[in-house]
Amino acid sequence: MKRKGQLILVSISILFTLYQWFTDQHKLFTLDFIIFTMIAWIVGWQYDKARYYEKKARASEESYKKLIDSLPQPVYITQNHRFLYANHAAVSMAGYERREEMIGKSILDFIIPEYNERLTERLKQVNKEKTPVNTIEYKAKRIDGSIFFFEVTSLFISFGGENAILSIGKDITDRKELTESLLLRSEKLALLGQMAAGIAHEIRNPLTSIRGFIQLFKSNHIKDEYFDIVLTELDRINAIVGEFLVLAKPTAAVYKKQDITLLLNDVITLIGTQSILNNVQIAVEFENELPMISCEENQLKQVFLNLLKNAIEAMPHGGNIEVTVRKKGEGQISIKIIDEGIGIPADRIPSLGEPFYTTKEKGTGLGLMTCYKIIEGHHGVLNIQSKVNEGTRIEILLPTITQALLKVDPIEV
Repeated sequence: MKRKGQLILVSISILFTLYQWFTDQHKLFTLDFIIFTMIAWIVGWQYDKARYYEKKARASEESYKKLIDSLPQPVYITQNHRFLYANHAAVSMAGYERREEMIGKSILDFIIPEYNERLTERLKQVNKEKTPVNTIEYKAKRIDGSIFFFEVTSLFISFGGENAILSIGKDITDRKELTESLLLRSEKLALLGQMAAGIAHEIRNPLTSIRGFIQLFKSNHIKDEYFDIVLTELDRINAIVGEFLVLAKPTAAVYKKQDITLLLNDVITLIGTQSILNNVQIAVEFENELPMISCEENQLKQVFLNLLKNAIEAMPHGGNIEVTVRKKGEGQISIKIIDEGIGIPADRIPSLGEPFYTTKEKGTGLGLMTCYKIIEGHHGVLNIQSKVNEGTRIEILLPTITQALLKVDPIEV
């Protein structure tokens, strides 16, 4: 440690004493001289000591910064949510070219709003515990607006003599996308296995019946009603396979301009006989001057037939079905089908649309799954609300012709 401060202050004390001796003929080595010189010595020593530790701290801080800059992972230091320092990797990750552009900015400017509360609570925890906290994930954005996922661990530190938070992180966007891709693939494989098992189960039941009746035919135990049962079971197999093919094979759908009023009236006419036989009345209400839609006519008819058929079957003792069609929002049409049936328990609604999940005794679940697939293919939405013993409300939202022309896939012929 250099003693520059001590030498300067002691020298000043001696020079001042010599000046007094020369001008006023004062004694040189008086008690005042000794006291002032001692004070100068002590103050100079403290000054030199402070300078030494300040220089040492600056050197340590520079070494600290060099170490941080050499790390390949993003590292940054914040205070009150603002950047005090960031290494090259952090600056690059944020989308800046120079560190100076990033210093002073708020970290909240880079975090997606729904993650702000998570960040704030985490920083409070770091300040409170003064120890490293577990890794946490944030969704962030760069200055160009691109989104990425960031995994970070934070630690309470002292930086420049003040309390601060050091964070070390990693861009996990690629890893997250890979994980989601693997999960999606896993879900598809699980779905395929579930569907295969369901199809095997659903087809095996009628095949067992057919096999039994054929054995009766071989033993000459033939009755006319046996033929009817066999044909019914074969129709059931054909229906299951038909519904599955709609889901499985790509269809060359031809989208055309359609009037939803005419399309729905055709469907209600088709299902009218079944509704009368089941003592069900269907009331239809169309808003005036409904815009046209672009759709595959047969597919939408299949959706409406399935939903109306489900509504009728949900009212074994008869009842009313209300069908309303109105404009909704900008460029959308709302089709609501409301019944007074037995309803669906709330815990079962999230599973509707899954293959072979059904509330019917002899259902396959493929009908509703087909509906979801068709509406999704038309860039629409199908929502189901229900209460037990009160009924079910189904709403389908479809884009109108101006919106649909912008969204539908190219027509395949």
